[in-house]
Amino acid sequence: MCGIVGYLGHKPLVPVLVEGLRRLEYRGYDSAGIAVVRDGTVHVRRSPGKLSKLEEVLGREPVDGEFGIGHTRWATHGRPSEENAHPHRDCSGRIVVVHNGIVENYLELRQELTAQGHRFCTETDTEVVAHLVEREWRDDGLAAAVRRALTRLRGLFALVLISADDPGTIVAARNGPPVVIGMGEDEYFVASDIPAILAHTREIAFLDDQEMAVVTREGVAFTDFAGAAREKTPQHVAWDPVMAEKAGYRHFMLKEIFEQPLAVRETIIGRTSAETGHVFLEEMKLGADVLAGIDRVVILACGTSWHAGLVGKFLIEQIARVPVEVDYGSEFRYRRPIVDGRTLAVAITQSGETADTLGALREATRLGARSVAICNVVGSMVTREAEGTIYTHAGPEIGVASTKAFTTQLVALHLLALAIGQARGTTPEELSRALVRELDQLPIRIEEALQVNDAIEELSASIQNRRDCLYLGRGVNYPIALEGALKLKEISYIHAEGYPAGEMKHGPIALIEEDLPVIVLAADDGLFEKVVGNIQEAKARGGRIIAITTHGQAPALEQVLTGGQDAVLAVPDAHPLVLPVLMTVPVQLIAYHVAVRRGCDVDQPRNLAKSVTVE
Repeated sequence: MCGIVGYLGHKPLVPVLVEGLRRLEYRGYDSAGIAVVRDGTVHVRRSPGKLSKLEEVLGREPVDGEFGIGHTRWATHGRPSEENAHPHRDCSGRIVVVHNGIVENYLELRQELTAQGHRFCTETDTEVVAHLVEREWRDDGLAAAVRRALTRLRGLFALVLISADDPGTIVAARNGPPVVIGMGEDEYFVASDIPAILAHTREIAFLDDQEMAVVTREGVAFTDFAGAAREKTPQHVAWDPVMAEKAGYRHFMLKEIFEQPLAVRETIIGRTSAETGHVFLEEMKLGADVLAGIDRVVILACGTSWHAGLVGKFLIEQIARVPVEVDYGSEFRYRRPIVDGRTLAVAITQSGETADTLGALREATRLGARSVAICNVVGSMVTREAEGTIYTHAGPEIGVASTKAFTTQLVALHLLALAIGQARGTTPEELSRALVRELDQLPIRIEEALQVNDAIEELSASIQNRRDCLYLGRGVNYPIALEGALKLKEISYIHAEGYPAGEMKHGPIALIEEDLPVIVLAADDGLFEKVVGNIQEAKARGGRIIAITTHGQAPALEQVLTGGQDAVLAVPDAHPLVLPVLMTVPVQLIAYHVAVRRGCDVDQPRNLAKSVTVE
């Protein structure tokens, strides 16, 4: 959602703030602003629109300061405008705040503060925080005033504040959305996500819920909301800042698609034995004795991660022979779920900060479930709340539409399925060895799958002006049809639907008309002939078929699709349970190239944010 950055140190202030905001652009936003303190005065610059608009304002009205904060806003309360852009001020203009999240009781607080003489200038919920802190100000400084104000706030929020009356102090508070503190050489950073500050430091501390950080030139003090001290040890983040740059690619999304062989290799390396077929997931912290006692798995996720969970259902049930339920994080805790101590709750989230997934995990553990997270960000909230974590090691993913995070989640689910099956004794050793060998070969096969890029770039011209698309798949690959449709919707704004191919005659066939693009996943997985039947039915009704298959089955499909605009895209042959990773590559590239042809903002699609940290 919103991007937050703060800085106190010896570097020129405004460039650090603006560059930090630029590195958070992938989160999605509609306005931007900064506030700095210089010589006892707060200076604010804001603008609706992209960061370039704020830079134009700074060019006309330059400003500098001793310390400051910046923000990119994704509107929740109030339209995108200069007055609604952050930072927001109190009546005196000497206290400013930036905010990610929602203050649920802001109307009540606004009425109360207005009655006490406070003057409001915006439509936002954030402004009440500045006025609350103003009301609670005493002679004990900004941090104490913030603590008193926090007792009145309800909701999920990340807050960062500065004041001209407490020079050299930045106060951050977390209750839901993420806040990270960076520690450099005589300089300190506050941000909503690691990439904002990674160019300056890799020593990062993560705030937990109901925690504050008080940053001064002497260091950082961590407390809870009541003021009790908390101990925090900074974690060293191994990401190279260069990894967050485009490296010559036109868009971050394309770069991240082509990084998938490396990301998958990093997720697998050191975790398997090709000789025995065993997997090693010490960081998961749930021993074989715990996994042996599991008789049910509940996967909790949202969006693309939910599609990964659907693939995980097939993997865990087929490999480990344990029943699996896949639930939307946003729905799970509102339906009185049935879990107990023999249930394993698996939370899947790239960022580790997805509010709905975190809420679902908390409900599952409250009811007694054991828990594990599949996550990409070391130290994120989900990794601290789950009993253990399988890190995906995908590196920073900047494009809003998830690509390498998704494929590494699939690999992590393979490892989890094998770990459960080996602990329970339900996975034959021959199958374990076969799947480990397949995983070891997966990075090379992804590189081969990426060779369809040029063909997809060419065929995307026939899709770019279509209003609708249909995606079909069977078995373990039908979630990839759902993922392909989601990707196309997210970044090209073409309406797309994904279905199990066997359901086509139960309704979706009515959508097929002349030249409707029908993207079909025809894997060599025992269901190939059935999918060919679906292809022929779609083709008979005028559908334009784009078949994604394996090299071994491509000749058969080319005989079926003998003319017109139809196309066959082939990925390497592989074990049926590994094929979803390979089938994902073409559907990602289709979405990417269609979106580029349509002139869409591929990395920052409208109305979307990288990490949804509020309900």
